Amino acid sequence: MNQVEIREVADSEDGIRMDRWFKRHFPDLQHGRLEKLLRTGQIRLDGHRAKASTRLEAGQSIRIPPIAEDAPTPAKRVAPKATDADIDALQESIIYMDDEVIALNKAPGLAVQGGTNTHRHIDGMLDALQFGLRDRPRLVHRLDRDTSGVLLIARTIRAASEMAAAFKAKTTRKVYWAIVAGQPKPAHGIIDLALDKQGGPRGERVVADEDEGQEAITNYRTVDHAGGKVSWLVMEPLTGRTHQLRVHAQALGTPILGDPKYGERDAMPTGADIAKKLHLHARAIRLPRPGGEVIEVIAPLPPHMIATWRLFGFDERAESDPFEQA
Repeated sequence: MNQVEIREVADSEDGIRMDRWFKRHFPDLQHGRLEKLLRTGQIRLDGHRAKASTRLEAGQSIRIPPIAEDAPTPAKRVAPKATDADIDALQESIIYMDDEVIALNKAPGLAVQGGTNTHRHIDGMLDALQFGLRDRPRLVHRLDRDTSGVLLIARTIRAASEMAAAFKAKTTRKVYWAIVAGQPKPAHGIIDLALDKQGGPRGERVVADEDEGQEAITNYRTVDHAGGKVSWLVMEPLTGRTHQLRVHAQALGTPILGDPKYGERDAMPTGADIAKKLHLHARAIRLPRPGGEVIEVIAPLPPHMIATWRLFGFDERAESDPFEQA
């Protein structure tokens, strides 16, 4: 873009932060450069100066100065082709499948979508889950790279639309299991703490922010604990914010075991028998379908969490119905 441009904030972008709007429309524009353009008044909102944290309203006008020369497009990289072993592992992770839905038990460490320096991800391997149908499977929600557990995939365009509507209407239920450092007090309750996304040297980070953040609510319950050293929590997010459970667990004073981003030293295992991996697992999901059918899928724990359960004497069979008291 070599000249000044005026763009209008779309209805779907109402409430988004200014920096997130630019990240969406100009992904190659560095945050530092954006801050300078805002600080010097070259970017204006309805003719006025604005900040990176300013919340936009539908219909507002954003003045955008020439920025192409300041945001060179990096050379395109060709993502490596999925190996036969990758495809085999993905197909073996299927724990439910019908004509319209596939449920995977996603392995920890496997990204759902691509990003900076992320070339191996589920979205890039969805052709391997087509199994002769006309439509390419579609993602309808996400899990963090290091979170394991149930991930739903739509097999048809219609199913993708219906499932997306169910997530938006919050008629789905998702239950997570976690091992946290310490013992939360009270042992069960509701965390209602607004969250906001921020950048940082280690990538995207989410912080508690009652003024600028978006509503984030989580139900939690302690199932068992080991002498106050660690606790097994059942967590059910009622909203779907990035890193919600990790930040909410930190806010309780009990960060999730193996979470260096939010727990730091308090959450890093010191014993040789505890894997230095995130102990957060999407245990189950319940999805209503048009016509009254309900799909309910439960995902077995990954090996590193099974080992930790056994180490502390927790019995996963004690929670045979993840939705009973979540």
